[in-house]
Parts: sequence; structure tokens; C-alpha cells
Amino acid sequence: MNSKIELLTQTLVTKYGKTTITKKELCSEFGIGLSTLNQYMKDGIQIPNYKKIGTASNAKVLFNVIDVAEYLSDTIKTA
Repeated sequence: MNSKIELLTQTLVTKYGKTTITKKELCSEFGIGLSTLNQYMKDGIQIPNYKKIGTASNAKVLFNVIDVAEYLSDTIKTA
């Protein structure tokens, strides 16, 4: 894991106090609405890996902060 991913991971863990985040928290990080994220998931648009807890259509979805950090490190341009 490179230093950018480690820094992003630590920042997210510190901010949320856990190693997974919810859809609502991911939306906050991405600056998008929940309906937009749901549409991305439905359409298969690239988002970080996630785990759906349960089989119901409204089952809880969790994102591992390491996956989110890796996704962000691939999409954020730095000078």
C-alpha cells in the first residue's frame, strides 16, 4: 500500500471511528446524493467495492475504508 492510500485510510478511520462506512458517509466523501450513488450502483458505474449485508432490496451496504482510499487515490489528481 502506498503512502497516499495509507494517509487516506487513516484520515477516514479517524473521521468516522471505524473501518467501514455507510452509503450516506460515502456520499458525503464524494459530494453526491444518495440517489446518485444508488443509480451508480444500479448501473454498474465504477465505485469502490462494497458488501451488502443481507438479501433484501434495502439491505445495509458497507464500504471498507481501504477500498474507498484506493478508489480516491486512483481518481484524485495531485500536482
